[in-house]
Amino acid sequence: MSAPLSRRTFLHRSTAGGLGLALAGSVEAIAGPGPARAATRGEAGYGPLVPDPAGLLALPAGFSYTLVAESGRTLLDSGEPTPSDPDGMACFTGRNGTALVCNHEIGGSEPYRVPALPGLTYDPGAGGGTTTIEVSRRGARLREYVSLAGTHNNCAGGRTPWNTWLTCEETEQRAGGAFQRDHGYVFEVDAFDQRANQDPVPLKFLGRYSHEAVAVDPRTSAIYLTEDANTPHGLYFRWTPPSGFRGGKGALRALATAPGGDTAGRFQAMSCYDGSRQIADLSQATAPGTRYGVRWVDVPDRDARTVSVRSQFAEGQVTRSRKLEGAYWGDGGAYFVASYARAADGSLNEHDGQVWFYDPHARTVTLKTVFGLNPDPAQDTAFDGPDNITVSPYGGVILAEDGEGVSHLVGVTRRGTPYPLARNELNESEFTGPTFDAGGSTLYACVQSPGHVFAVTGPWRRPHE
Repeated sequence: MSAPLSRRTFLHRSTAGGLGLALAGSVEAIAGPGPARAATRGEAGYGPLVPDPAGLLALPAGFSYTLVAESGRTLLDSGEPTPSDPDGMACFTGRNGTALVCNHEIGGSEPYRVPALPGLTYDPGAGGGTTTIEVSRRGARLREYVSLAGTHNNCAGGRTPWNTWLTCEETEQRAGGAFQRDHGYVFEVDAFDQRANQDPVPLKFLGRYSHEAVAVDPRTSAIYLTEDANTPHGLYFRWTPPSGFRGGKGALRALATAPGGDTAGRFQAMSCYDGSRQIADLSQATAPGTRYGVRWVDVPDRDARTVSVRSQFAEGQVTRSRKLEGAYWGDGGAYFVASYARAADGSLNEHDGQVWFYDPHARTVTLKTVFGLNPDPAQDTAFDGPDNITVSPYGGVILAEDGEGVSHLVGVTRRGTPYPLARNELNESEFTGPTFDAGGSTLYACVQSPGHVFAVTGPWRRPHE
């Protein structure tokens, strides 16, 4: 995520290839090779977006939104304002109702930090964390409170099969100065039980690096993780639990605090192969349906005590990618997103986004979706920079756009056709954290700046393809 250092400030814009979104095959099963096609607005989905008289969120006809939280304006139970920069998020339903656990990607200069409340704070020198927002069945705000504080640059994360939230620190910050503890870890947050959130514990067995997002296999409790980093580019990881581990509430914390917990299980990086040919970088794939075999390589020092995790491998050992971002478990495997690639950053081929799917049974990754280079982001005619991802209960996936120019929530149908689901009318800030409630009646999503959390309702159905 990390919008401040996006292509808006870092990369040149190439018009070569000038497609909007090139797709082939299905996003629900392994796609076979097929002809890529350019996509334009209005071909699929729920119809054209209707401008919002309030100037916040354009939606298709018949859809509406409620503003659930707003950084600096709505208040927490503890009296402070809702923190800045809402990011990754998930919706949970329990005996006590419905709750959103929302990350706050606060790295230091944001105006509204997560309050460092007693018992919920990992490092009082860090201003990030999570808040929990309780909502009514129709998405109306009931209350909001701190569920984790004192973490740094909480970007995305992922839900677990036992209905907790794994929040990821996108940083490699060491202790020093204002920071009293090392950062770059994953923390578990319970949506309803604040007792489980007391005395936060970093899950060090999941590595220390610039974490982005996670997806958890409900059958094996294996955890798949993305890394948003460069020089060198980031990696895709897998953690497999030790023998006898059974996932459930409190199980990860118990493992982390047990003897040897820092290195429990196997922590490995992905290496892809086309037959016997090792794939150095995921940007090598340009056609939807491209499929690679996967091998997993053990990480020598997952806590990166002297060298960053991604720098611990020689050329040819692992497969890298620029801007690995969102992750989500669905359709029997792990979706993950590469936001963009440019020749200027060392990528072999240029694109404005890839969506991949890892099949743990076949041990393959398949390229599901490719965004061609967006020739003119200001025109609102194509999409670029996919980031957070969620699987829609109505088929296909929904992506949060973090590119240049106009910003959207972008749907992709089962047949692989893209469509605009929402447009940020206020500014060019990224969308974050799309997540449906359990019944599929409400889609929650954020606009990171100025910090809006929306509940979107309407005539949901399988979108036109």
